[in-house]
Amino acid sequence: QVQLSNSGGGLVQAGGSLRLSCAASGRTLSSYAMGWFRQAPGKEREFVAAINWSGGSTYYADSVKGRFTISRDNAKNTVYLQMNSLKPEDTAVYHCAARRDYCSGYGCYDETSWYDYWGQGTQVTVSS
Repeated sequence: QVQLSNSGGGLVQAGGSLRLSCAASGRTLSSYAMGWFRQAPGKEREFVAAINWSGGSTYYADSVKGRFTISRDNAKNTVYLQMNSLKPEDTAVYHCAARRDYCSGYGCYDETSWYDYWGQGTQVTVSS
Protein backbone atom coordinates (compact mmCIF):
# COMPACT_ATOMS: atom_id res chain seq x y z
CA GLN A 1 0.00 0.00 0.00
CA VAL A 2 1.07 3.53 -0.75
CA GLN A 3 -0.19 6.47 1.27
CA LEU A 4 -0.01 9.83 -0.47
CA SER A 5 -0.17 13.13 1.38
CA ASN A 6 -0.77 16.39 -0.53
CA SER A 7 0.29 19.80 0.71
CA GLY A 8 1.19 23.27 -0.49
CA GLY A 9 -2.18 24.62 -1.55
CA GLY A 10 -3.50 28.01 -0.57
CA LEU A 11 -4.93 31.33 -1.70
CA VAL A 12 -2.94 33.30 -4.28
CA GLN A 13 -3.60 36.21 -6.59
CA ALA A 14 -3.74 35.74 -10.33
CA GLY A 15 -0.23 35.69 -11.75
CA GLY A 16 1.20 34.22 -8.58
CA SER A 17 2.87 30.89 -7.91
CA LEU A 18 2.45 27.88 -5.66
CA ARG A 19 4.34 24.61 -5.28
CA LEU A 20 2.37 21.53 -4.37
CA SER A 21 3.99 18.49 -2.78
CA CYS A 22 2.95 14.86 -2.73
CA ALA A 23 4.80 12.83 -0.11
CA ALA A 24 4.56 9.06 -0.04
CA SER A 25 4.81 6.59 2.78
CA GLY A 26 4.51 2.84 2.90
CA ARG A 27 6.47 2.27 -0.29
CA THR A 28 9.27 3.95 -2.16
CA LEU A 29 7.99 5.96 -5.11
CA SER A 30 10.98 5.27 -7.31
CA SER A 31 9.12 2.62 -9.34
CA TYR A 32 5.81 4.50 -9.55
CA ALA A 33 4.41 6.73 -12.25
CA MET A 34 2.87 9.82 -10.70
CA GLY A 35 0.16 12.19 -11.79
CA TRP A 36 -1.56 15.38 -10.68
CA PHE A 37 -5.26 15.90 -11.23
CA ARG A 38 -7.64 18.64 -10.18
CA GLN A 39 -11.34 18.94 -9.52
CA ALA A 40 -13.28 22.19 -9.46
CA PRO A 41 -16.74 22.42 -7.87
CA GLY A 42 -19.37 20.85 -10.08
CA LYS A 43 -16.80 19.50 -12.54
CA GLU A 44 -15.18 16.15 -13.17
CA ARG A 45 -11.65 15.44 -12.06
CA GLU A 46 -9.25 16.40 -14.84
CA PHE A 47 -5.67 15.62 -15.74
CA VAL A 48 -3.02 18.23 -15.02
CA ALA A 49 0.41 16.61 -15.32
CA ALA A 50 2.22 13.29 -15.03
CA ILE A 51 5.77 11.99 -14.74
CA ASN A 52 7.22 8.56 -15.31
CA TRP A 53 9.13 6.60 -12.67
CA SER A 54 12.53 8.04 -13.54
CA GLY A 55 11.46 11.60 -14.17
CA GLY A 56 12.69 11.33 -17.72
CA SER A 57 9.28 11.85 -19.30
CA THR A 58 6.61 14.37 -18.39
CA TYR A 59 3.12 15.04 -19.73
CA TYR A 60 0.85 18.06 -19.38
CA ALA A 61 -2.68 19.14 -20.10
CA ASP A 62 -2.79 21.83 -22.77
CA SER A 63 -4.31 24.26 -20.28
CA VAL A 64 -1.18 24.23 -18.07
CA LYS A 65 1.65 23.74 -20.57
CA GLY A 66 4.32 26.37 -20.13
CA ARG A 67 3.00 27.37 -16.69
CA PHE A 68 3.18 24.20 -14.57
CA THR A 69 6.12 21.87 -14.05
CA ILE A 70 5.98 18.40 -12.53
CA SER A 71 9.11 16.95 -10.96
CA ARG A 72 10.10 14.25 -8.53
CA ASP A 73 12.77 13.60 -5.93
CA ASN A 74 12.88 9.87 -5.42
CA ALA A 75 15.38 10.21 -2.60
CA LYS A 76 12.77 12.22 -0.68
CA ASN A 77 9.88 10.07 -1.89
CA THR A 78 8.14 13.25 -3.06
CA VAL A 79 6.61 14.60 -6.24
CA TYR A 80 6.10 18.31 -6.87
CA LEU A 81 3.91 20.50 -9.02
CA GLN A 82 5.31 23.99 -9.52
CA MET A 83 2.50 26.27 -10.65
CA ASN A 84 3.36 29.67 -12.12
CA SER A 85 1.27 32.39 -13.76
CA LEU A 86 -1.79 31.09 -11.97
CA LYS A 87 -5.23 31.98 -13.30
CA PRO A 88 -8.63 32.01 -11.57
CA GLU A 89 -9.61 29.00 -13.70
CA ASP A 90 -6.86 26.99 -11.98
CA THR A 91 -8.92 27.09 -8.78
CA ALA A 92 -9.62 23.49 -7.72
CA VAL A 93 -8.71 20.74 -5.30
CA TYR A 94 -5.48 19.18 -6.53
CA HIS A 95 -4.80 15.47 -6.02
CA CYS A 96 -1.71 13.43 -6.71
CA ALA A 97 -1.98 9.84 -7.87
CA ALA A 98 0.35 6.86 -8.22
CA ARG A 99 0.63 3.60 -10.10
CA ARG A 100 3.49 1.12 -10.12
CA ASP A 101 3.56 0.63 -13.87
CA TYR A 102 4.95 1.84 -17.14
CA CYS A 103 2.95 3.63 -19.79
CA SER A 104 3.95 4.80 -23.24
CA GLY A 105 2.26 8.18 -22.90
CA TYR A 106 -1.13 9.83 -23.13
CA GLY A 107 -4.03 7.46 -22.93
CA CYS A 108 -3.01 6.14 -19.53
CA TYR A 109 -1.02 8.80 -17.65
CA ASP A 110 -3.87 11.24 -18.21
CA GLU A 111 -6.67 8.86 -17.18
CA THR A 112 -7.99 8.84 -13.60
CA SER A 113 -8.91 5.14 -13.94
CA TRP A 114 -5.26 4.15 -14.61
CA TYR A 115 -4.04 5.13 -11.14
CA ASP A 116 -4.24 2.95 -8.04
CA TYR A 117 -3.48 5.36 -5.21
CA TRP A 118 -4.68 8.89 -4.51
CA GLY A 119 -3.81 11.68 -2.14
CA GLN A 120 -6.48 13.48 -0.13
CA GLY A 121 -6.16 16.67 -2.12
CA THR A 122 -5.11 20.23 -1.40
CA GLN A 123 -7.17 23.34 -2.18
CA VAL A 124 -5.79 25.92 -4.57
CA THR A 125 -7.72 29.18 -4.88
CA VAL A 126 -6.66 31.87 -7.35
CA SER A 127 -8.27 35.27 -6.94
CA SER A 128 -8.67 37.71 -9.81
